[in-house]
Amino acid sequence: MAEPVETIKADTTQVSCDGGGGALGHPRVYLNIKPEVGHIDCPYCGRRYALDQKAKATAAGH
Repeated sequence: MAEPVETIKADTTQVSCDGGGGALGHPRVYLNIKPEVGHIDCPYCGRRYALDQKAKATAAGH
């Protein structure tokens, strides 16, 4: 599996990605990060959204 293009810290389990390139980006997609996994990759651009440790503990109910 390829390394992510960019890793973005997320403070919630729900994130959106549009590629960040304005007209050169991609359609906005909404992604849900599973707390037990801790990250999700955008299927369009490969950006990785990773829960920070505090958000991961909160999402897991700790």
